Amino acid sequence: MTKEVDFYFDFISPYTYLAHKKIQSLPKNIKINYKPILLGGLHNLQGVVAPAFIKPKLKHMMNDCNLIAKKNKFDFTWNTKFPLNSLYIMRGYFCVDSDIKGLYIDSMFNAYWKNNLDISNEQILIGILEECEIKKDKFYQDIKDQKIKDTLKDVTKDAYDKEIFGAPTFIVNNKIFWGQDRLEFALDELNR
Repeated sequence: MTKEVDFYFDFISPYTYLAHKKIQSLPKNIKINYKPILLGGLHNLQGVVAPAFIKPKLKHMMNDCNLIAKKNKFDFTWNTKFPLNSLYIMRGYFCVDSDIKGLYIDSMFNAYWKNNLDISNEQILIGILEECEIKKDKFYQDIKDQKIKDTLKDVTKDAYDKEIFGAPTFIVNNKIFWGQDRLEFALDELNR
């Protein structure tokens, strides 16, 4: 029997990268429904100031992420371009074929949080798209499509309506579990 967890994410979030790395070691009978949101848009809707803009919080967040990565033996590098605008790459999730969404997710997360690349830079993004065998012209055309724009807005608004305020967030049985360190609690709920 397949068990399902909704996973709200944005590539810009280092904690979401760490959660994604944990997800990769889960048993195959657990289905993770990746729900891309625009974290900046969600923060605006909720009236939240992002940690990136609170200097002491940012300092401790950097240290915290390094501790988590080291403890879990994850390759992690704090990106020197943090934070960046993730709008296009988040829209991109809705543009790629379903059979390569996993590759797209891995490639974007690894490029940003493992390889310290500026994934908002067009040349770097094109290189990642080529590695995923995604046609760049179609990608750039699709991310400007109003339907794609609306889809990202709708999923972000849906997250807001569910009282989600950050990423990563897991939902199981209509219960919210916020933060990469809450994955185990979400799994406990899944197994009830």
